[in-house]
Amino acid sequence: MEFRGAFTALSTPFTNGEIDEEAYRAFIEWQIEQGIDGLVPCGTTGEAATMNHEEQGRIISICVDQAKGRVPVVAGAGSNSTKEAIQLTKLAKDAGADAALQITPYYNKPTPGGLVEHFKAIAKEVSMPFVIYNVPGRTGLNLLPEHLKMIVDAVPEAIAVKEATGDLNQAAQVIEQCGKDFNLLSGDDFTVLPLLAVGGRGVISVISNIMPAAMSGMCKAFFEKDHEKALDLSLLMAPVNRAMFMETNPIPVKTSLKMMGLFKEAEFRLPIVPLQQENLPKLEAVLKEAKVI
Repeated sequence: MEFRGAFTALSTPFTNGEIDEEAYRAFIEWQIEQGIDGLVPCGTTGEAATMNHEEQGRIISICVDQAKGRVPVVAGAGSNSTKEAIQLTKLAKDAGADAALQITPYYNKPTPGGLVEHFKAIAKEVSMPFVIYNVPGRTGLNLLPEHLKMIVDAVPEAIAVKEATGDLNQAAQVIEQCGKDFNLLSGDDFTVLPLLAVGGRGVISVISNIMPAAMSGMCKAFFEKDHEKALDLSLLMAPVNRAMFMETNPIPVKTSLKMMGLFKEAEFRLPIVPLQQENLPKLEAVLKEAKVI
């Protein structure tokens, strides 16, 4: 399975504490109409950490049903508990997801051998394509390229990595270790274009929640060797990227979706709280400058 282009790490709309299915389906449809290459429900941006298993299964099922095979769905299914990761991966597979996004176990800080055994155990119970998610800023563990190679060699299901270190040297070493055919995806919107240049296939993106045409268009332009257009789109997104991380993700992006009228509310679940009042005009100004609103 090849992953190519821009995949949106979908934000999840809530209304009165519950999943807003109508808004979620409309949002997915808009993403596809805008030319997005793939969808990722139940990731960090989707606030999966505050959902129970029933809600995660429902979110993935809605996404798969609404996508109707038009674009691939990579469902968040990871946990720092191997047992729970197996349960969540079963949910993803039963819902019809094309692949599972598997975060490296957070807080536990397993050894390289522990990482290999973690992913082997999941694959033994639920065989489906895995995108390994390396985000040391949230997990406290950096999956080094040589250790990723150990996982890839031991677990045939591990066919991609979401590399969210922002370290281009490390990203280049992933291709060096795992080969040019390995699916290297950016998990850092600031460095997508240079990551493509060192062998990346695309991105699992936050900003594509609000600028899907720009992010997918940048990837397409790069692959078509229109590097000037790719650079122009990268520069267009740069200030919006900074705004998306003025506070903890997904606070700014969900607030932006409310400003765009795509979500009825910018509602979060604790411990995530709304954007600080003093940042609202700053965010609005950036979105207006980029013609997002």
